[in-house]
Amino acid sequence: MDDELKIKMYSFTVDSKNPHELAKFYASLLKWEIMLLDEEWACVYAPGTNQGTYPSILFQQNPEYKPPVWPEEPEAQQQMAHIDFAVNDLEKAVQYAIHCGATIADKQFSNNWRVMFDPAGHPFCLCQMKSIIESTHFALL
Repeated sequence: MDDELKIKMYSFTVDSKNPHELAKFYASLLKWEIMLLDEEWACVYAPGTNQGTYPSILFQQNPEYKPPVWPEEPEAQQQMAHIDFAVNDLEKAVQYAIHCGATIADKQFSNNWRVMFDPAGHPFCLCQMKSIIESTHFALL
């Protein structure tokens, strides 16, 4: 019997007042599949992987959710996490994200990535990483 502890990432869970709308945004942005689980939960996952085979992004309803302020400000709601997405063409990715419903953060700190906000106000980054995108070891495209 194998008693070795095994831990695998299943999902990254994101709070939202409207999980279905936020899941639709990320499914469009990533060209992933979407599963609406019930009125409080939704999930997006890589196409062809059958939900649960690869890590997913899970969205849970939180009626008290307040978007974080970025960059941080004293006494304001702080971000607790954000997702970085590797892209091969930063400007095209920014325009595509805007088309999907994202907005660009007013403050930027690098020419190699763009801080964006999803429709619920969560920050995420589009990172110029052509070498990673083209790598045979990069699985979730």
